[in-house]
Amino acid sequence: MKVTLGKFACSGVEIHLGDDIPAGARKALFHYARKLKAGREPLAPPRFLADQGPMEAGVAFDLAVDPELEALLEQEALRQRTTVSQLAAHAVLVYLAELEFLGVTPHADVA
Repeated sequence: MKVTLGKFACSGVEIHLGDDIPAGARKALFHYARKLKAGREPLAPPRFLADQGPMEAGVAFDLAVDPELEALLEQEALRQRTTVSQLAAHAVLVYLAELEFLGVTPHADVA
């Protein structure tokens, strides 16, 4: 699946999860999917972003995930009236916000 993260999301992943941005995005997507599977409706992407052009990209990459996860995210993207890539970027930001809220210590490599 194609994922594009803005500079803000990339910075957050690096601070909290380390330099491997695709691995951090994968973690966030698994977290988002667990909420969906548990029947907990996750926070929807803000509607005002749908009207804006693409954000200044920090990084774009193809992320290999298992077919079940990809199908779940595709279904949720349809339900939310967004693209899978936009949903993935949103899931990363939500995950980072939850880490901040929980007071998770930033990654050890960050000075």
